[in-house]
Amino acid sequence: MISVLIADDQDLVREGLRMLLEAEPDLVVAGEAADGSQTLAQARQLDPDVILMDVRMPVMNGIEATTRLVQAGSRARILMLTTFNLDEYVYHALKAGASGFLLKHATRDQLTGAVRAVAAGEALLAPAITRRLIEDFCNGPAPGRPAAGSAGGPQRTGA
Repeated sequence: MISVLIADDQDLVREGLRMLLEAEPDLVVAGEAADGSQTLAQARQLDPDVILMDVRMPVMNGIEATTRLVQAGSRARILMLTTFNLDEYVYHALKAGASGFLLKHATRDQLTGAVRAVAAGEALLAPAITRRLIEDFCNGPAPGRPAAGSAGGPQRTGA
């Protein structure tokens, strides 16, 4: 069984993700968190295999929570899940140590496949993001996108 911690500030999103994941015979939802700070506490207590992490949450955003989990030596694989298809979030999430980045408009099969993939130690990016990263690699960073090695992350919290 693959245990999953769902971290999202919207109750309805957490409930929907729980229903999708628990319909799978090999996935179990170990817990839920509504912000990055709660995610850190739940991850320490529950020791999940995978954390589905929203990027923009109150108190502490998902990228900061990812950074702290990785620095603390958490074994959990982190799959960022967001509605915001912004390259800066992808770059910062990967730099923070996320194993994958998926958009919330993904299908059930894409979501469950992504959870299984990161649990198995693989890296995963949404197809549209992969295409843009390849273009960036071939052409160099576009104006307004961070260059490799730039610091920072999303400053705004909330949905």
